[in-house]
Amino acid sequence: MPPSPSPDGSHAAAPPVYPVVLSGGAGSRLWPLSRRSYPKQFLPLNGALSLLSETLRRVADGDRFAAPTIVCNDEHRFLVAEHARQADVAPRAIVLEPLARNTAPAVAVAALSIAAEAPDACVLVLPSDHVIADLPALHRALDCALQGAADGRLMTFGVEPNRPETAYGYIELGDALPAADGAFAIAAFHEKPDLATAERYLASGRFLWNAGLFLFPVTPLLQALCRHAPQVVAAAEQALAAAQGDLDFLRLDREGFAASPSISIDHALMEHHDHAGVVPVSMGWSDLGGWETFWTLAPKDPAGNVLDGRAVAEDCEGVHLRSTGRLVAALGLKDLLVVETDDAVAVAPRDRSEDIKLLVERLRRDGYPEAEQGSRDYRPWGWFRRIDDGDRFQVKHISVLPGGRMSLQLHHHRAEHWIVVRGTARVVRGDQELLLQENESTYIPPGTRHRLENPGRIPLEIIEVQSGAYLGEDDIVRFTDAYGRD
Repeated sequence: MPPSPSPDGSHAAAPPVYPVVLSGGAGSRLWPLSRRSYPKQFLPLNGALSLLSETLRRVADGDRFAAPTIVCNDEHRFLVAEHARQADVAPRAIVLEPLARNTAPAVAVAALSIAAEAPDACVLVLPSDHVIADLPALHRALDCALQGAADGRLMTFGVEPNRPETAYGYIELGDALPAADGAFAIAAFHEKPDLATAERYLASGRFLWNAGLFLFPVTPLLQALCRHAPQVVAAAEQALAAAQGDLDFLRLDREGFAASPSISIDHALMEHHDHAGVVPVSMGWSDLGGWETFWTLAPKDPAGNVLDGRAVAEDCEGVHLRSTGRLVAALGLKDLLVVETDDAVAVAPRDRSEDIKLLVERLRRDGYPEAEQGSRDYRPWGWFRRIDDGDRFQVKHISVLPGGRMSLQLHHHRAEHWIVVRGTARVVRGDQELLLQENESTYIPPGTRHRLENPGRIPLEIIEVQSGAYLGEDDIVRFTDAYGRD
């Protein structure tokens, strides 16, 4: 980044930029692919890496950025740590929110933590679930925003629109900022418009999509939050003061954090602050917020169909078919969305795909577990998926990460049979320790202490067959656990 000029004309070093990655939200508009237990930031929707891993890679340049601070909910802590590992990024901190309170409290907590370490820093706030195709364009915009931040301004980034989009809020440009070439004052923030208004915004050339990306000089940020949202700052201070370290995580105090209003950084601060600025940028940005966004961006066949995975469309027009495994075949359909996963199928008119969240709310009210939970249950050591179950038996596919280990445990009511299908397993079974290779197996009788561990460099995959009178997940006694679970 370019250095900032000092009063005598020389150049001082630019302030350090501390990325803050916000990894909250349920991603219900992308149901059934995204679930509360595994929302879209953990999905590889734009390549081989998850959106979170891609976001962390975006700020991995140590010459430009400090190590990132990630703010996430407690339930996702081990997922966040694993996706950071996959990105080969060591976070400065992984801060655990005990409950959802929107973006302003998350930003306040991160800013207080960073200010204690580097009061001259700038905080770059990034959602964890967005796509940015042109990284150099983001860096150029960041260099521009740093000029505004040097003047004490709270800066945001506005994406130059290429269509009349009704799913995004908009930022209206004010006058050019003399202290930051390419940046503008903010005339106003606007909520999501109707189509006619969005078309007018696009034609004017004075409106940008509000992408939720910010650059804040940390001390002016906290001063502004104290003025405009004192309850948010007070709650963040209390939550941090009583926070507890937990392995590689910082667990915020629940009572303190709960005292904060649930409010976005836009509503709490940016819409009221008169010393702010915006940098227009075209960087191949998308929030992948709903299925219609996917359809808009995806390549289409001559009939305007988008076909993902094992999908076939015959005599169809404008359909979006997405399969994660099973064949999806459609005949004679028009403008429909069909999304298949191994435990749920969503069908809707394409022009109502933004309302998928209403369907998820209905499923929650009616008690369908698929509204929240996918077929995979994620654990700090890996995941498992139920393949089949019936009277007195259950079959699971289990994957253990390299170096991962289950707790030393026993079950009173069930036996377990383990078959290694990939990798190497180290098994504790009573007083024995076994090393199992592919195609080898072992048997764990009821009441026997046991543990499964992956000592190898590739994921360990096993098939587990449980049998017994009771197969519930609560039939477990843990003796030792590497992840601090009870």
